[in-house]
Amino acid sequence: AAGMFLRLLSDVRWRAANSKWRGVTCSQRSTLSTADPHPVPLPARAQVVICGGGIMGTSVAYHLSKMGWRDIVLLEQGRLAAGTTRFCAGIVSTARHVSVELKMADYSNKLYQQLEQETGVNTGYVKTGSISLAQTQDRLISLKRIASSLKVMGIPCEIITPKQVAQLHPLINIHDLVGAMYVPEDALVSSANVSLALATAASRNGVQIHERTSVSHVSVQKGHVTGVETDRGQIQCQYFVNCAGQWAYELGHSGEEPVHIPLHACEHFYLLTHPLKQPLASNLPTIVDPDGRIYVRNWQGGILSGGFEKNPKPLFTEGRNQLEIQNLQEDWDHFEPLLSALLRRMPDLEALQIMQLVNCPESFTPDMRCIMGESPTVRGYFVLAGMNSAGISYGGGAGKYLAEWMVNGYPTENVWPLDLKRFGALQSSRTFLRHRVMEVMPLMCDLKVPRWDFQTGRQLRTSPLYDRLDAQGARWMEKHGFERVKYFVPPGKDLLDLDQSKTFYKPDWFDIVGSEVKCCKEAVCVIDMSSFTKFEISSTGDQALESLQYLFSNDLDVPVGHVVHTGMLNEKGGYENDCSIARLSKRSFFMISPTDQQVHCWAWLKNRLPDDNSLTVEDVTWKYTALNLIGPRAVDVLSELSYAPMTAEHFPSLFCKEMSVGYANGIRVMSITHTGEPGFVLYIPIEYALHVYNEVMNMGQKYGIRNAGYYALRSLRIEKFFAFWGQDLDAFTTPMECGREFQVKLEKGMQFIGQEALLEQKQNGVYKRFTMFILEDHDTDTDLWPWWGEPIFRNGRYVGKTTSSAYSYTLERHVCLGFVHHFDEKTGEELVVTTDFINQGEYEIDIAGQRFQAKAKLYPFSSLFTQRRRKDEVELSGYQRE
Repeated sequence: AAGMFLRLLSDVRWRAANSKWRGVTCSQRSTLSTADPHPVPLPARAQVVICGGGIMGTSVAYHLSKMGWRDIVLLEQGRLAAGTTRFCAGIVSTARHVSVELKMADYSNKLYQQLEQETGVNTGYVKTGSISLAQTQDRLISLKRIASSLKVMGIPCEIITPKQVAQLHPLINIHDLVGAMYVPEDALVSSANVSLALATAASRNGVQIHERTSVSHVSVQKGHVTGVETDRGQIQCQYFVNCAGQWAYELGHSGEEPVHIPLHACEHFYLLTHPLKQPLASNLPTIVDPDGRIYVRNWQGGILSGGFEKNPKPLFTEGRNQLEIQNLQEDWDHFEPLLSALLRRMPDLEALQIMQLVNCPESFTPDMRCIMGESPTVRGYFVLAGMNSAGISYGGGAGKYLAEWMVNGYPTENVWPLDLKRFGALQSSRTFLRHRVMEVMPLMCDLKVPRWDFQTGRQLRTSPLYDRLDAQGARWMEKHGFERVKYFVPPGKDLLDLDQSKTFYKPDWFDIVGSEVKCCKEAVCVIDMSSFTKFEISSTGDQALESLQYLFSNDLDVPVGHVVHTGMLNEKGGYENDCSIARLSKRSFFMISPTDQQVHCWAWLKNRLPDDNSLTVEDVTWKYTALNLIGPRAVDVLSELSYAPMTAEHFPSLFCKEMSVGYANGIRVMSITHTGEPGFVLYIPIEYALHVYNEVMNMGQKYGIRNAGYYALRSLRIEKFFAFWGQDLDAFTTPMECGREFQVKLEKGMQFIGQEALLEQKQNGVYKRFTMFILEDHDTDTDLWPWWGEPIFRNGRYVGKTTSSAYSYTLERHVCLGFVHHFDEKTGEELVVTTDFINQGEYEIDIAGQRFQAKAKLYPFSSLFTQRRRKDEVELSGYQRE
């Protein structure tokens, strides 16, 4: 009987909530009742069809209807909220590492708080607060970093002592704790009832909701959604939203044009107990013990406790379709480590009677961040899925952002970290997803130190030089599935020790990267940068030039052989991409973009270039290996290998030329390094890659050549104040805000996307400025390091966050890059940021709650770079790669 209790309870709540809802929306009555043999027929057409009646689908419907879209149909294959939403633990937590996720959770919390009043549906909202425990100093540092972000967002939060934990929650054993983070406004809800409340409000606004209706596939014509096929007939539509949860992957692949949605389900366990003899108070704080891998919340006077075990169990790898998720098989042996952790944390529960062990599926993504946005291959096909066990926390905010995206063309926040287009087809392999989620689920609780790397799904995309570099001590990281070198371990170093070093402080690779940077400045280094996204755009006439002139902000009508740094802007003037374009001939261009732009940039170009047979775009990323030769002796190495003069007079800055290197022909040599240092990038047809690399290394011996990695590149570019897309630049950052006015053709009378927004900024000023900070009183050896996302304070007031940082081996200081805003002290309104405002402030950078003085600059250190300043102003484009 106890085993059926949760199911019965859920059904009772469902019917109670549903009866209220049916009373409000009589017209939908027959779509909700399986007893009625004649359900309301499906409409023949709608503007939007949403598939999935859980928290995500109902949230999207609610927010679309709030924004004025009413011709919406929501389809659910079973009953509303009967999927994973029904089994959700109901914890609304704002303690998130990623800024956009934090904002989504904060919005969700505020939405759920007023939802019952708006709809009349009891959502079970109780503001309990949450306590995140730290058993180690590193965990406490991680919590302090989150707390810094929460505070500047206006979310109450404090770091507390173990004694304060015991006062807030008397059942907690505090003997092994070093501290905790208390967020008093976190809450609990009934997730199924929140979904019903959202559905109620949406239905009142005209959204049609049909249960017991399965979508079989999505119809596509000319790359655009045209309708959906269901088991009850067809609906023509302009937009389709896949909110199918763990079935989103299958649904994406069932269409005429596959949409890759990389997520995979794992079993997720939590237990329910009978009430304590003295039932727990309903407002007792939720406990999150990441070092113990568990969470604990009050549940009807007893507790609900689950966690993220080290050995998760993936399921449905082969695909499976069931209408409503039944409670999966209990597995007490599997849950035992989490139960032991619970009893260590709350010893008084030893005698408590357990009611049930719940086992329900949760879907996880390859990088632990949810998936939202429009498909890169099918216009009008939107996705919101893969919540990594945080569906109720993100539900409100994620639905809001997706609705804004559909109605306005882009959400009000930068959602690139969550965009479906950060993935490609390569992350949709079933085997890859199964292996990756087995790593991802334990990582939910593991310590997130900066620069950690996934271990599964590796060596998927590699340069032809991979084995050669690996044999020379390369240590690898992965970007968009591509293996890239972090640094090279010199012979004799303890490799195992170095691989396992994880810290918020000075890392073990500090001296290694320092020697690579020194070599870049004094001799010559080679960095394999093959992961760059590379496109060729050509036409039979002037179509390529004319189209690119409209899509890019800088003037591309340059002499053949010249390289232009330019932004690919949106209508608001923000960077959708930041790239280098070489003009190969009158009618052909070679475009170099960041690694993770491969899918996004391709979709952006395809959707905006004219559908003209005389214009071709080809992704040639795989055709070329890129070697970056950085340093003053790069010119000597290349001169000797090519028997051609490579000095500035013969090969000026920002120039591109096809050359022979060694025996190999057809190598595109560009005089840029993406760091501000002298040198060249060689784009080598892959069949010649090994030969050219060997020739370069052999010839370079007498000039002190060595291999280097991306960590050295990062240090070099940050000390030169170069912004990278995806870290510093995004769709909400314009050239005017980061000192790149000289890269924009405003004065040339040519139209381009984003032009109006930039002209307005030029006239009225900007509301944020990209700024360089040099830490003044920071001890590199003993103090916590800045990484990114640290709050910036000006004269004691919060003005923005850092976007990237690195140790400058030249300045022997830490350098942080970030944006400074100007908020009105009384109203909080954003004001124009002037040069004087930047220069006249006293700045501090907050690293995990500790503030360090910093010097702000709008240009690189002139004392260091005076001799190259004129050249750098040409190159000071904030090279985008990383």
